[in-house]
Amino acid sequence: MTPRFSFRPALALAAGLVLATALPAQVWRSDQGDGTYRNPVLFADYPDPDIIRVGDDFYFVTTTFANAPGVTILHSKDLVNWRIATHVIDRLDGDPRYDLTGGDAYRKGFYAASLRHHGGLFYVAVTPVGHKTRIYRAPRIEGPWTYAQLDREAFDPALFFDDDGAAYLGTSIGTDGALTLLTLNADLTAVTAARQAYYNKGAEGSKIIRRGAYYYLFNAIPGKLALTVSRARSLWGPWETRPSIDDTTGGHQGAIVDLPDGSWYGFVMVDAGAIGRMTNISPIYWQNDWPIWGTPANPDHVPDRATKPIQGHPFVEPSASDDFSTRTLGQQWQWNHNPDDDRWSLTQRPGFLRLHATQADGIWTARNTLTQKAQGPRMRAVAKLDTRGIRPGDVCGFGSFGKYSAQLAVVGGAKGNRALRMQLTEPTLDGPVTQLRAPARPIAGRTLWLRTDMDFDTKQGQLAYSLDNRRWTAIGGAFPLAFDWRTGTFQGQQIALSCYNPAPVGGYLDIDSVTLAPLPDPARP
Repeated sequence: MTPRFSFRPALALAAGLVLATALPAQVWRSDQGDGTYRNPVLFADYPDPDIIRVGDDFYFVTTTFANAPGVTILHSKDLVNWRIATHVIDRLDGDPRYDLTGGDAYRKGFYAASLRHHGGLFYVAVTPVGHKTRIYRAPRIEGPWTYAQLDREAFDPALFFDDDGAAYLGTSIGTDGALTLLTLNADLTAVTAARQAYYNKGAEGSKIIRRGAYYYLFNAIPGKLALTVSRARSLWGPWETRPSIDDTTGGHQGAIVDLPDGSWYGFVMVDAGAIGRMTNISPIYWQNDWPIWGTPANPDHVPDRATKPIQGHPFVEPSASDDFSTRTLGQQWQWNHNPDDDRWSLTQRPGFLRLHATQADGIWTARNTLTQKAQGPRMRAVAKLDTRGIRPGDVCGFGSFGKYSAQLAVVGGAKGNRALRMQLTEPTLDGPVTQLRAPARPIAGRTLWLRTDMDFDTKQGQLAYSLDNRRWTAIGGAFPLAFDWRTGTFQGQQIALSCYNPAPVGGYLDIDSVTLAPLPDPARP
């Protein structure tokens, strides 16, 4: 067993016990308040879902790539209203690139995890890209989590416990499609056997469940953005397979989960452009022992709106806005890679997040860029800043982060002068390229509000600033919003706070608050 890394208490990220101060955050509301819900249940990038039920509680694990803390788990009572429960990994380990040393880990890291509960323990099987598979375990969803590392890299692992307690790990990769079942020992620390159980061309993202006399295997077919369902009376086959839904009818990677009353619901991921990959929840009905997404009146279609799976639970959402009034960061926040903990603080100036400048030549290579998921369909985020700590050469600001990182940055100059500039960074195969979108504007005073608008309907964003939080000035024109797994972060657009300096010594930026809200329609000037 490898012990979980722990931050120093004064700098720790919350591990599920402390939530950010409740502030306005609602941009999209799935729960309609009348006993129905609409899809997606979260209008944000929560990809590669795996959802389980333990008693009356549902848990949802999702991909986080190189972000720290990593491997996010959400909790719900009704499959519609979700909050962030925990992160399995406080700090990524096993690769110096997680610290932005010797390169970056964007598009790598931890994803496509499998979540299960067995024998009083929670388990998460996950394969860091290019590394061997890990199986994490914890007695409570909040942790503490420890892990054992297997002797091989199992792509998109699917953890499954049979009725007799035997544990297996299914794995298949779309470039092959052969499903291999790895038999695990009793304490899930080693592979004791490996055998190909099935071949499904192009299949990956496997999920395995058992219902009655049948085993069910769910696979994504990424090349077709489609989902297949297979069944067999033995794990070893013979398997029969049917096509199910696809991204035009609801999604292409997911599975099903049972409810306390014995009914079933499906969860599935859908590619949704610049916002990222979102999760839809669908009723399931059974026909000749085959699960069918949707309803008998509209089979093989995830509904845009449907009756809530479980009635009577109030509206809940992941935290988003933050006034930094506690000694821990809200769980909505993630660093772009492992942070340098000596260069940020919530205690040096109580009520503020202080970001000390890290040495970097641009935002793509800067540590301690603090991000959270953008929200759709149309959002506005406002950061209130105190700029008095900015020193010559510092580049500190707020904006978007991802395929396009549009930042309004306060740049420190000689004799305490400061200027505000709009810069747009795009990662390419040859490295990140940054362009200035407008001439720098001198600013006076120390309090500044920066605003980031993102409209995922038009796929455009806009940055603006204010000296009094009333009169706003836009800078740099519209910038694009996009999703790109080849050169971007493999995530939907995020919002980000950053502070860096090409020199080894710099100042700091104090952030008073960040507030998310729906983008007004029409947008205010």
